Amino acid sequence: MLGSLAEADDAVQETWLRASRADIGQVENLTAWLTTVVGRVSLNLLRARRTRREEPLEAYTADAREAAGPEEEALLADSVGVALLVVLDTLTPDERLAFVLHDLFAVPFDGIAPLVERTPAAARQLASRARRRVRGGTAPAADLGRQREVVDAFLAATRGGDFEALLSLLHPDVVLTADRFVVPTPEPITVSGARPVAEGAMAATGRARFTGAALLDGRVGLAMAPHGRLRLVLLFTFTDGGITRIDAVADRERLAGIEVALPDPAGLGAVVLGPAGPGPAARAPEASGPAAPGD
Repeated sequence: MLGSLAEADDAVQETWLRASRADIGQVENLTAWLTTVVGRVSLNLLRARRTRREEPLEAYTADAREAAGPEEEALLADSVGVALLVVLDTLTPDERLAFVLHDLFAVPFDGIAPLVERTPAAARQLASRARRRVRGGTAPAADLGRQREVVDAFLAATRGGDFEALLSLLHPDVVLTADRFVVPTPEPITVSGARPVAEGAMAATGRARFTGAALLDGRVGLAMAPHGRLRLVLLFTFTDGGITRIDAVADRERLAGIEVALPDPAGLGAVVLGPAGPGPAARAPEASGPAAPGD
């Protein structure tokens, strides 16, 4: 829901405090009651984000390092999906809540409606609008599977520091371009040749843990999004001989014009994070008993 381990911890703590003050002995369905409270707390946190000023990339990177180690950040990115986090960040708080609760946790719209203070039909519309954006436009199916394999291998080699594996994915004459916001530098950067490009990718290993595969304007690429905030994308050009071109884009105006969607929307909701790690989506029936604490 939040795309931030630190904020998720805050939400759980706040829910625990509300539960400790409530007469939960009268609650017939504690799971649904807690889902309702966590949903309200998360909605408040999402709405509060809109009043915050923009933070530089370095600040997000530092926050993520302090909140969790690289292994936890990698688990969040791989299990939830960087592309999903990026798309969720473009939704309104109400759309995000309706989509996550219904599509990922199968909460009925009758249970979602009170959280967003709308009718069940309106809650259904919120989830529907969010779903269309998550899936993106119609992307050509041809070669997407092969693109995903190459992009996943590129990311794995970068994360693992496997220089030779990365080199094997690149065409000998590969060209990498990076706009002036990537490093940043006064002017855009162009690097040619497999070995120099691979060396540059190895130097950016620290960024790789915030990065995941995404469908970018209908082609598989990589999106870097600490806390779900899109900061950089890698656009790839592929041939049978390997990756021939990589465009690194961090310019906010250009990023705003790129349609981001899930690389495999058919698998949406198949796996979600649970207390013991990835597992099947849990169905949360409507709460009964005392009303959950309000906002």
